[in-house]
Amino acid sequence: MRFLVSRLSALGDVVCSLPVASALKAGHPKCEVVWAVDARFAGIVELCRSVDHIVRVSKGQRLGPSIDGQFDAALDVQGLFKSAWIVAKSKAHHKVGYHWQREGSWLFSSKVLPDPSSLHVVDQYVDVARAVGGLASQAEFTLCPDPSDTDQVMSKLRAKGWKDGPFVVINAGAGWATKRWTPVGFAKVADWILDQGVMPVFLGGKPDTTVLEEVRLHGAENAVSLVGETSIRELVALISMARCHLGGDTGSTHIAAALGIPAVGLYTQTRPERSCPYGQIHRCLSAADGPITVEAVQALVAGSLAGA
Repeated sequence: MRFLVSRLSALGDVVCSLPVASALKAGHPKCEVVWAVDARFAGIVELCRSVDHIVRVSKGQRLGPSIDGQFDAALDVQGLFKSAWIVAKSKAHHKVGYHWQREGSWLFSSKVLPDPSSLHVVDQYVDVARAVGGLASQAEFTLCPDPSDTDQVMSKLRAKGWKDGPFVVINAGAGWATKRWTPVGFAKVADWILDQGVMPVFLGGKPDTTVLEEVRLHGAENAVSLVGETSIRELVALISMARCHLGGDTGSTHIAAALGIPAVGLYTQTRPERSCPYGQIHRCLSAADGPITVEAVQALVAGSLAGA
């Protein structure tokens, strides 16, 4: 059997969609999974053991690529025109889609309503795979860093003064400013982590450089920064080596969850029930429950370092 999955962007959403591939493999062990993804985020799908082939979609391909061959089913797990059009053009016997269909995407696939027990977006994506025979009692990401990427990251860390000891990765940025915790809060927690004998390592994309500058107005001068200095594949390797990840509702948080790394999630706007690091809602703090305090964050990081 052969399946096409269309999930183009963005980083965290692609990560959260990966269990679709493993569910298809579990239900159809000999199947081939082809994944269409925005070329900027292809590094994540490259590291997923459940995906057989990748179709990279460049930003300039407004109508998407034509994908050769027949498919038993095509799955739109994004629900936008750009993802739906790839499914529409495919030669697939069945075309199904994630239930939140926008921009006319409902014209090209049958909507799969989530199971009432599927509160998390990851489980809702897996429900789309279940509609075509996929199996999953619990989502499996099958995300695995490449050893060559790990070597690269270790070299970059050592060049910044890392001495091969334990470290916590911190992402102070997020796609939306409203999703970010305070710079002063991140600075205080980073300095506290260093006092515990653990190195804080800031990560993120190039746009997060400004965010780190804001954090360093309040402290964290001795923290290591790899902000804007890793590829997506290297980001996966970096997070896989960490004792804990601290950040908001952003892509690296979901990478940590996919790798089984303790992920402390700070939710200033979105609902953790739907988008927390998968399986780790007990490590999340939500502004809906009151202000997120430095002391509460420190307690969760301390528990993660202790294995709680």
